[in-house]
Amino acid sequence: MRPWSHELWRIGLLAIAGALVGWLLSSPGLGLAAGVALRLIHHLHQLHALRRWLSRNPHNEPPAATGLWGELFDRLYRYQKGQRHTQTRLQATLRRIQESSEAMRDSVVMLDQRGDLEWWNSAAERMLGLQATHDRGQHITNLVRDPRFVAYFNARDYREPLTLASPVDERKVLQFQITLYGDDERLVMARDITRLHRLEEMRRDFVANVSHELRTPLTVLAGYIETYADAAGMLPPRLAQGLSRMREQTDRMQNLVNDLLLLSRLEIDQGGEDHVPLAMTSLLEEVRRDAEALSAGQQRIEVEVEEPRRLVGSDAEIHSALSNLASNAVRYTPEGTRITLRWRPHPKGACLEVEDDGEGIDPVHIPRLTERFYRVDKGRSSETGGTGLGLAIVKHVLLRHDASLEIESHPGEGALFRCVFPDDRLAPPQTTAG
Repeated sequence: MRPWSHELWRIGLLAIAGALVGWLLSSPGLGLAAGVALRLIHHLHQLHALRRWLSRNPHNEPPAATGLWGELFDRLYRYQKGQRHTQTRLQATLRRIQESSEAMRDSVVMLDQRGDLEWWNSAAERMLGLQATHDRGQHITNLVRDPRFVAYFNARDYREPLTLASPVDERKVLQFQITLYGDDERLVMARDITRLHRLEEMRRDFVANVSHELRTPLTVLAGYIETYADAAGMLPPRLAQGLSRMREQTDRMQNLVNDLLLLSRLEIDQGGEDHVPLAMTSLLEEVRRDAEALSAGQQRIEVEVEEPRRLVGSDAEIHSALSNLASNAVRYTPEGTRITLRWRPHPKGACLEVEDDGEGIDPVHIPRLTERFYRVDKGRSSETGGTGLGLAIVKHVLLRHDASLEIESHPGEGALFRCVFPDDRLAPPQTTAG
């Protein structure tokens, strides 16, 4: 504040001196104006020097000046030096980021707020066919035109990656992941997962083929065991007991093979041909009857229908998914548990729910429940009679119906399995002719 106060003192002294000189000449007002004008001319001269310095080369030393103007020149010069230093550091950082991105095998594409291409690495040129000569500034969906990518991009829900064929080479499979950053800008990354995709196809084919080949010997084995079981009364007690155990394990193996075949079909087959509006009340009642037969009266099973609209989907697949959830509730809850099968509205559309008031599940297990053969309690695997594939089947059925699985549970508070279907999967309620 000292230069500013000194400047005020200078203006005041010039004004007083001008007024005194004007008073001696019988015109104090003219003298006052002359004193102030002298200081104004000085400021205009310094302002012209500032403009000339900034317009010519602000990197040079600033003009010599004292007082308020001297401090202003010094501060501007120090600020510009700091800005140049920051700019140099940012440019170096940007170069390192670009160099590291160029070294990546995955493609990296930077988009602006509108989704137009700003920058990409050389891997993106190979994988996506981008060309620096005329693609810069183009919208990303003009270059990656697959409808699934367009829907993924516009949905702005990037929690899960998207797998698509490369727009350059259909033999290659890419996994896209979009990240929001900055001021609503987006970073698009694509990985070449062709090898992993082929290995996954080989795994699915192997499981399907082995499961199919196991069906015939298991059917023969089950037939002979059934025949011997009819004559169990003629066998010694120890052999009869072993025969009963063989029958249980054969049934379990047949259920496992059937679930593996179903899961393989869900993974390979695109589906959709048998999707029709489903009568949800009758579907839930049918699943309830199956669950009651499995429960043998140990649990109370109820149905609630609060949503009048019908679900558009595969009757067999939705029935299988709901049956797996209901049978899990029967197998893993104690006697006296209340199990509710529910079809109700949801903010995203509608949902199927299977809720119980049993022992509940520790939340640490929930992220892995849909994995094949994952069990919360491995010691109960043989007791429950399940195959460990039920929730994996549920997950794949929901994926084929554009739906998602939500699980809510805590120990001692029961469990809620919710299948959420979007609005476009719902049909108006069926009307009866009057």
